[in-house]
Amino acid sequence: MPNRTLIRTVVGLAALAAAPAVAQTDNSQTDQALVTEALEAPAVDALQAPTERVGEFYEAEDGARIFYEVAGDGPPMVLLHGYPLSGALFARVRDTLQEDFTVLTVDHRGYGQSVAPEVPDDIETYAEDALAVMDQVGFDTATVGGMSMGGPVTLSMYGMAPERFDAMVLIDTNAASASPAEAGLWTGTAEVARNVGKEPIIATLLPDMLTGETRLNEAAVTDYLTAVMEETSVDGFIGGAVALAERPDFTDMLSEIDVPTLVIVGLEDSLYPVQVARDMVEQIPDADLAIVPGGSHAAVFETPGLVGRAILDWADEQSEANAVDDQNDDG
Repeated sequence: MPNRTLIRTVVGLAALAAAPAVAQTDNSQTDQALVTEALEAPAVDALQAPTERVGEFYEAEDGARIFYEVAGDGPPMVLLHGYPLSGALFARVRDTLQEDFTVLTVDHRGYGQSVAPEVPDDIETYAEDALAVMDQVGFDTATVGGMSMGGPVTLSMYGMAPERFDAMVLIDTNAASASPAEAGLWTGTAEVARNVGKEPIIATLLPDMLTGETRLNEAAVTDYLTAVMEETSVDGFIGGAVALAERPDFTDMLSEIDVPTLVIVGLEDSLYPVQVARDMVEQIPDADLAIVPGGSHAAVFETPGLVGRAILDWADEQSEANAVDDQNDDG
């Protein structure tokens, strides 16, 4: 059996290698971007178990069945999860958003309740699936958001069909491709899953997903995220790791994004730190930054009230700006 220290090195450092060296940050700018008010979000104990979620399926031509859930009332919003999670990641924040948005969450192939004859090892297939689900539910356009691996999936969707985007939300993610070191580490993660299974990977990912305080004091949060990852197939663990190792570099695309974009990052995210988010904001023409105190890489589940507040406040600002533009056009 492989040495558990080696497994931790492979998994725990994989995403860290993606982040550039963190430069000194301007504390005044950080303070301005901090989200300080939270919406009320459901307790974890009130959620359905990940395996008990009730939704619909998109039947792909190759036999894949893509699970999705739709909830709420309002303009369309699509939320795409990271590795190795599922749409259940958004269960808490969706509750804060569904009075203002119709929220669609999708389980990527091999994750959650989605199944496929062959789990893909590329970001583009996940993106194509999400666009197909949008078609099935009747979302011509939407605000599309992605957490972690869901960020490259979102950017891939934008490259394929920018006309489908009303706005974009990038959560605890990175637009850059994997460095050679990171690619090797993700490839190693795939090998661990292939040769040992997913359990050691789950155990080593949790400290990267959640703050130490949450893991110490909120067992329900830790247990739920563990259950979400346990639902992912071994093939999903393998395919997703390879997809992350070989993902495209979307950095040059950032300057071409012509829809309003919100970049959200947990203040304590050690995988894609605040500076990574700042770098993306600086390159996207119309972008805002929201920093979530008390949140790590899975801030969208760990601190859903703050993340929900950030999204709704930003959406309100966009609506007000659009109203002013319409008045100016009429005038």
